[in-house]
Amino acid sequence: MFHNFIPELQKRGLLQDIIPGTEEQLAKEMTSGYVGFDPTADSLHIGSMLPIILLMHMQKSGHKPYALIGGATGMIGDPTGKSAERNLLDDETLQRNIAGIRKQLEKFLDFDDSKPNKAELVNNHDWLKDYTFLDFIRDIGKHLTVNYMLAKDSVQKRLEYGLSFTEFSYQLIQGYDFYYLNKERNIKLQFGGADQWGNIVTGTELIRRKGGSDAFAFTCPLLKKADGGKFGKTESGNIWLDREKTSPYQFYQYWLNVTDADAKNLISIFTFIPVEEIAELVKAHDEAPHLRNLQKRLAEEITTMVHSKEDLDFAQQASNILFGKDTTDALAALNEKQLLEVMEGVPQVTFKKDNLKEGVDLIQFLADTGIFSSKGEARKMLQQGGVSINKSKVSGAELSLNEAHLLNERYTLIQKGKKDYYLAVFE
Repeated sequence: MFHNFIPELQKRGLLQDIIPGTEEQLAKEMTSGYVGFDPTADSLHIGSMLPIILLMHMQKSGHKPYALIGGATGMIGDPTGKSAERNLLDDETLQRNIAGIRKQLEKFLDFDDSKPNKAELVNNHDWLKDYTFLDFIRDIGKHLTVNYMLAKDSVQKRLEYGLSFTEFSYQLIQGYDFYYLNKERNIKLQFGGADQWGNIVTGTELIRRKGGSDAFAFTCPLLKKADGGKFGKTESGNIWLDREKTSPYQFYQYWLNVTDADAKNLISIFTFIPVEEIAELVKAHDEAPHLRNLQKRLAEEITTMVHSKEDLDFAQQASNILFGKDTTDALAALNEKQLLEVMEGVPQVTFKKDNLKEGVDLIQFLADTGIFSSKGEARKMLQQGGVSINKSKVSGAELSLNEAHLLNERYTLIQKGKKDYYLAVFE
C-alpha cells in the first residue's frame, strides 16, 4: 500500500522546496520518482546517503524508486556548487564507477523483480549516447530560452569564475532526463538537494512545454555541520561507503565523534527511528550529555545500515580497546588488518626486529623512538605507572622489550599516560 511520505520528511527536517500537487499525487497512486547520482568515483560517500535515504523513504511508502546514474552527464560535470570546471571522465573509469555504485545501492533498496515497487537503476548514457547534437538542439534546445537558463542560481554563481558551454548545457541535459523518464517510464517525480532545484524545475518546465504528463518535484536542505563546516569531510578526505576506502571502524568513529548539535540533527535524517523516540533520546541526552548516548545510537544505526551488525560489533570492540578497559586479550585477538584499522591515525615508530631477540631495554627504546624526549622522562613515567604495553600497565622501571610483546609478529602498542598511543612497527 502506498502513502504520502512528505509529512514524514517534514518532521525529519528533510524538506525544503516542493511543487504544489506533489503530496496529492503521492496520496493518489503508486508513483515513480528518481534522484540522480554522480559517478565521479567507484564508491558513494556519506554525502550520497541523503538521496539514498530519500529513495528508501519512498520505497518504504509503497512508491517506486529509480536511481539515475549520470553516465552521460558524468562526462560533462554539473556546475552546481562548484567554482571550477570538473575533470571529465573517460569511458573505462565511468563504467568502473557505475558498477561500484550499482553494487552499493543494492544494499539499501529492494530490487526484487516480484515487488510491484521494486527499485530500478537507469543510466542516462543509454538514451543520450546516440542523440546527435543537431537533433538535441532542434528538439530540446528551442524550448528553453538562454534568459531562462541564465537566471538559475547555479549558473549565476559560476559566471564570475567562467562557465564553459559544456557546463552551461548541463541543466538542459538534466531537464531532458526528466522529460525522457516521464515519457518512457511514466516517472512523475524528481527530487534532490536544494542546490538542484533549478535543474529539476528545468525538467518540469520542459515536460510542460513538450506536452508531457504531470511532473512533480521536491528538494531537501543541504547538509551542513552546526559550525558551518562541510558535512562528511575530515582531514583525510571523504567518508566513503566502501569499506576499503573507509573502514567500518573509521566509519563508526566519524558518527561517534559528531557534536551534540549535529547528532540531534543527523539522527533524524540518517535513521528510521520514529521521531517520537528520537525526541526521548534527545531529552535523555540533554540530561547526561557526557555519556554521548545520542552519538552512540546514531553511530550504531548507520554503521549497521551501511555495513553490518558484525562490523558494528567489531567497531565497538575496537573502540573499547583504545578508549575503554579492554585487556591485552582483546587486542591480541585482532588480525593484522583489523589491528591497523583500529590504529588508523595512531602515530607510528619503527624499530629493528632483530634487536628483540635478546631483548631491548624499555627505557632506552622509549627514548630512542622519540615516544619520550629523554631516558629520564621515560623512567619517571614508568615509575609512576604511566606506561602500558599492549594495554597492560608496566610496573617498575626494569623491563626488557622482546618478541613476546609482538602483536601479529611485528607490532607493539605503547600507551603513554591516559590518551597518548604509539604503534611500534618492528621491521
